[in-house]
Amino acid sequence: MTKRNLYLVLFAGLVPLAVPVMANAADAASNYYAQQQTDPVHDWSGIYAGVHGGVSSEGFPNPFSSKSGWQFGGQVGANMQSGVIVYGAELDGSHSGGAKHKLGGGAELQRTWSGAAKVRAGMTFDKTLVYGTAGYGVAKFKPKGTVVSDEKWEGGYLLGGGVEQAFAGNISAKVEYNYVDYGDVTSVVSGGARRTDDLSSHTVKAGLNYRF
Repeated sequence: MTKRNLYLVLFAGLVPLAVPVMANAADAASNYYAQQQTDPVHDWSGIYAGVHGGVSSEGFPNPFSSKSGWQFGGQVGANMQSGVIVYGAELDGSHSGGAKHKLGGGAELQRTWSGAAKVRAGMTFDKTLVYGTAGYGVAKFKPKGTVVSDEKWEGGYLLGGGVEQAFAGNISAKVEYNYVDYGDVTSVVSGGARRTDDLSSHTVKAGLNYRF
């Protein structure tokens, strides 16, 4: 079984376990709102735009690792709310500096740009939103070291999650984790040999959103 299929099997297996947890959390959130009748409930609905920055790597993003790089970009999206459930869609794009995939034998690929189209859904506790996200991520890989093939875009499935906190004036701040599996990426190294590597990325980022 390939790594990609293993992730999909694990994800599918966790879905039935997550349903009762979500149901219990929804009951807890409903009870919370019943106890807060004197306070207005925050409305997450609407279109938003914002900026983000973070760290990305082929492994868990350690800012002190030579394989990790900083990432800066922006996002736009829309939320809809039904009771305690918030759901929507988001597009984001980032410039990556220094996030490297070391392939061995002096061969490296560096991610320079990345983007994603994703849906997200979660549960709100008034001004705090806890959510999961899934979609499709792409990245532009630049040859480094002994890699002689051209720059190219690769894409794969994205999974992640985060927490967003709303403040006054339609501003909110978030912390989010994204995992992207690009699958098998083929490169040409010095001498004309071709190699294929299973590549993925891990990104932790913080951002600000403004809801219109």
